[in-house]
Amino acid sequence: MGGRGTYAIGNNVPYTYETVAKIEGVKVLEGIGSKHSLPEEAHLSQAYIKLYPDGKFKEMRCYDKDHYLILEIAYHPEPKISSNRQPIFHYHLYNRKFERTHAIKMTKAMYKHFKKFFVGISKRVYLQHINKKEKKINDRWRFKRIC
Repeated sequence: MGGRGTYAIGNNVPYTYETVAKIEGVKVLEGIGSKHSLPEEAHLSQAYIKLYPDGKFKEMRCYDKDHYLILEIAYHPEPKISSNRQPIFHYHLYNRKFERTHAIKMTKAMYKHFKKFFVGISKRVYLQHINKKEKKINDRWRFKRIC
């Protein structure tokens, strides 16, 4: 995948990511050079995954039918919801202007739906961070229809 699949004045844009594996049919991307985050938009896939160097799950981004980023699930320290600087499962919702919500702790229902992608992370780790005050998930985000 390169340059978000675009052309610059008729020339191919250099590749910024490479596919290094697949997990349950979802491409695992690795940045080339200084590119470290996952793409802000997708042209061919509904989701992408990023792993830590040791092969454990770090982040997953899901995109809508128009290729816009709508959901980011992550497992890393998030100071706004965890004060101990340890990785925690959480998510962010995005709008079409690439603005995102504050970090929200992952719910049990989300974990059940996405757990097949969380390679290298034990269920015990997840249970330490579950949102115990699970709220009804925002209607504009229906995770069962994406990813």
